[in-house]
Amino acid sequence: MRTIPATINHFWVWMMLVVLGMVCLTETGCSKKAPKYPEDHARFQRVVQAIKTLETAYVNKDTPAIHELLLPLEQLEILETEARQDFAQFSTIQLDLNIDRITIEGNRISAFISWQGKWQRPTQEQGDQARGQGVLLWSGNQVILLRGVEGNLPFGMAARLNISS
Repeated sequence: MRTIPATINHFWVWMMLVVLGMVCLTETGCSKKAPKYPEDHARFQRVVQAIKTLETAYVNKDTPAIHELLLPLEQLEILETEARQDFAQFSTIQLDLNIDRITIEGNRISAFISWQGKWQRPTQEQGDQARGQGVLLWSGNQVILLRGVEGNLPFGMAARLNISS
């Protein structure tokens, strides 16, 4: 009599149970949870999108797109003017905005960012590089608009690089 086949059958049964258990664990472990506060999550997503839109508009030298993101405040008119000077001065702008943290307190949103970029004039082979940190102050719930800026932000590099040259 042979008892080996019974051992082999037990082996295959255990292997099937292990494989079935692994499949069940991966199916339940990889499920995506819905956000606990969907309205806040949607607002957070709109803030992130507004920051990406600002970055893209600046790199693409799209003044109307920047204007659409700004509340009509004097400080932001200065920012828009500085961006236009950058567009006139530089042939190529490369910018990478990284969101470090976003805080939302009621209608006040603070996005702490770090950035690095390269600004190249038409007559330059190598561009000027810079980096810094700042805060983009946003407002709104459904429509997110920039209400202020703080710190060292990339807008207005034409004036800063002319001074340091």
